[in-house]
Amino acid sequence: MDRIVVIGSGGHAKVVIDSLEQSKQYTIIGLIDDNKTPGTHVYGYEVLGGLNYIQDHRSQIDGGIIAIGDNCVRSSIAARIMNIQPQFRFITSVHPSASIARGVTIGEGTVIMAGAVINSDTHIGKHCILNTKSSVDHDSSVGDFVSLAPNATTGGQVSIGRYSVLSLGASVIHGITIGEHSVIGAGSTVLSSIDSYVVAYGTPTRVVRTRERGERYL
Repeated sequence: MDRIVVIGSGGHAKVVIDSLEQSKQYTIIGLIDDNKTPGTHVYGYEVLGGLNYIQDHRSQIDGGIIAIGDNCVRSSIAARIMNIQPQFRFITSVHPSASIARGVTIGEGTVIMAGAVINSDTHIGKHCILNTKSSVDHDSSVGDFVSLAPNATTGGQVSIGRYSVLSLGASVIHGITIGEHSVIGAGSTVLSSIDSYVVAYGTPTRVVRTRERGERYL
């Protein structure tokens, strides 16, 4: 099996590790985290060092995945890795209990968690997170670095722009477009399209303010 590293060692990394172990496709040789002391262990895996470890030990690493929940932080880490190691291979992780329909495409670095559903002819971009029991229906498009929290759900023919977030239990009816870098609040019901760079929540969902790229939401 390919030898991989998991970049990150927090709570989200634990869920990614479980998904990888359940899939039995890869051998995790350790964790990469600039903010943890090398030698620290998480779920039995050693923190090997910071990002420079990838460059210094590239012959021992076949690939890896970024296990960091924040979309923009995940993006900046991906850019740093590609700067250090341009040929680095980002894997995908699909939990065996996820349901992936015919015609689905999934970009590199994306994590599909337990019980998630992706229906026919839907495209999921790079470095996305589809969390536990989230669902994206048929003919939808999810941009790079998007995250769906547990139980977030979309209807068919929905488009979600890059870096946007559907929070816990949010629902989006069919045919809706959500712009880039927007956050849909927990439990919201989206009945009309949402612009880029906004925070919106409620039932029905309404825009409550604008937001900046990289603004914290977790």
